Amino acid sequence: MIIDVVFFGIVAITLVGAFLAVSLKNVFHNALALILCLFGVACLFIYLNSEFLAIMEIIIYIGAISIAIIFAIMFSQPMYQKDEKRNPVKIGRSLAIAVVFLGGLLWTLRQAPWPNAGTQGDYSLQAIGKSLLTENILPFEVVSLILVIAIIGALLISNTKEPRE
Repeated sequence: MIIDVVFFGIVAITLVGAFLAVSLKNVFHNALALILCLFGVACLFIYLNSEFLAIMEIIIYIGAISIAIIFAIMFSQPMYQKDEKRNPVKIGRSLAIAVVFLGGLLWTLRQAPWPNAGTQGDYSLQAIGKSLLTENILPFEVVSLILVIAIIGALLISNTKEPRE
């Protein structure tokens, strides 16, 4: 009985956060509601005895991505400023880089040795942590490097300019 009440409370927190994330008018409040929703998802992982996924949800999504979104909102130009014309050269360059990264991702997915669906592996917190910090250290560090590059890129893109007339 109490477990059911806790579960529905967690579901309510998650759904309220998701609803507020898409319905509020202020972008900063949307980001805070997204953090609430992601916290509810982390609580659901704990409820399902997946502590590792809950910790990763908090560290990666709440701790890194949501904070990066908030920084991007805070560093972006105010809404009263007029938008600049987009440079077609920059758009083309960005599209080319995105296509290269997508191609690399698809190539990596095709080359990866995926386990058969019938095999059972050890997915305990200790086994996943050992795997991340021994055999899979390179992808783990590449993800952190990409997040740092994304934050630096957001800071460079969001340079402050004086309001135009």
